[in-house]
Amino acid sequence: MTKEKLLPLLQLALEKNQKAQTQLINYYWNDVFSFSLQKLGDYNVADEITVTVFAKVLSKLNLYDPAFQFKTWLLTVAQNTIIDYWRKKSRENEDATDGLEMVENQFAKSPEELMISEEEQKKILKIIETLDANYQTIIRLRFFEERSIKEISEELQISVSNAKVRIMRAKKLLAKLLQDEDFSEL
Repeated sequence: MTKEKLLPLLQLALEKNQKAQTQLINYYWNDVFSFSLQKLGDYNVADEITVTVFAKVLSKLNLYDPAFQFKTWLLTVAQNTIIDYWRKKSRENEDATDGLEMVENQFAKSPEELMISEEEQKKILKIIETLDANYQTIIRLRFFEERSIKEISEELQISVSNAKVRIMRAKKLLAKLLQDEDFSEL
């Protein structure tokens, strides 16, 4: 995409124009996904990383400097997201093995702990129920039924790119609502 076409598109996307955002995602999706897949070697993880990258890019579009290539900036965001993923995975692996002797069995939880966990799940489900029906469906298909983007697009009879955008928006909205919800009482 030429700079003459890209800059007005970026401006519209910055103004939250959904068509412009979708056009940017569609145009650069394969570049980011291929880059992520090459670095990660896992189709599903690369898919999730790509959705995350576009969520970040669209929320931080005002930080893009037109003096540089947009694709380079986009792939830099992807690279940093992948690094964050590996760091998190590394910490999870360390945490999983540190103090292994202190690991408690699920059945060893007290009734109070199990009740608290159930209450948290109920709160999350109630928050999901407050979302628009389209977002509820996307969340159910993607996260509860663990469907691929292609399967979701086929079931909902929408394009793959539209499915990607809906997943990204649903994740952002749900994350915001969960962040606003106070779980510290439990």
